[in-house]
Formats: sequence, structure tokens, C-alpha cells
Amino acid sequence: MSVSILTPYLAGATDAVLEDWGPLEEATGHEMQTAGVSLWRDGDASAGVWECTAGPSRWVLAAHEVIAIVAGRMTVTQDGGEPIEMSAGDVAIFPKGWSGAWEVHETIRKVYAIF
Repeated sequence: MSVSILTPYLAGATDAVLEDWGPLEEATGHEMQTAGVSLWRDGDASAGVWECTAGPSRWVLAAHEVIAIVAGRMTVTQDGGEPIEMSAGDVAIFPKGWSGAWEVHETIRKVYAIF
């Protein structure tokens, strides 16, 4: 088993060519479009680059997720919590079971790891 170095993808994530992943299932308002590219997958664990257009969405996470935002801006509000503004350069960890809302203010692009 070898180590997968993702640093080059993080640096190039803002320019990475993405595939159309269709409408966001978690959208709670108008249709939001997603695109992405998978960089690594092993069973239920994965890493890649994901992009989503503006709008509101609701999330209940079935796995842990680490994200690094490379473009865009959003507000994340955990159920019962305070809103947190996030933008390019921010890194966050969402634990399994996290639930709340994401309000994407402008198209967001992130590098993610789900495990």
C-alpha cells in the first residue's frame, strides 16, 4: 500500500477540470449544480475536488469529512449552533453525524476527504 500525496491537487484545485455531477440532492431551495473529480477511493473513503453553485442546502453526514475551501464563500450552521462564515483558505472537519445547513453565497470549490 502506498501513500497518496494530494498537495499538487490542492495547489491546482482552483483550475482542475471537473466532471458534471448533476444537481445537489441536499438542496433545499432552487436547483444547485455540482461538479467534481475523484482523486482517490477505497471502499467508503474518498478524496477529491468538488464544486457547487450558490443556494441553500441541508446536510446530515454519514461519515467524517475534512474540507479545504479553494474558492467561493458559504455560511455553515450546525443544528443548534451559530453561523460560521467560510471562504478560500479555510479548512474544516465535519464529524460523522453532523447535521445543519450550508448556505453557499457564491460558487464554492473544495478539496475533500471523506472517511
